[in-house]
Amino acid sequence: MTTPRRPSSGGERREHRVLREALDELVQHVRVVRRTLPSMAPHEIAHAQERLEWLADEVWRLALGEDAEQT
Repeated sequence: MTTPRRPSSGGERREHRVLREALDELVQHVRVVRRTLPSMAPHEIAHAQERLEWLADEVWRLALGEDAEQT
């Protein structure tokens, strides 16, 4: 069973610009890590994981409508 798609509204896209930017940054980071992982040192992997977790937290806060700068 498929879920019907809602028509995309231009207003919603503009309203969630910051969330889209955060998601784009998260996806870009994952792609870079995936591509460079075989040559990364353990400390670089740890740093990449910390960055990934931070970006995921930021996306989550934005998705909930919270300010991304809150900690």
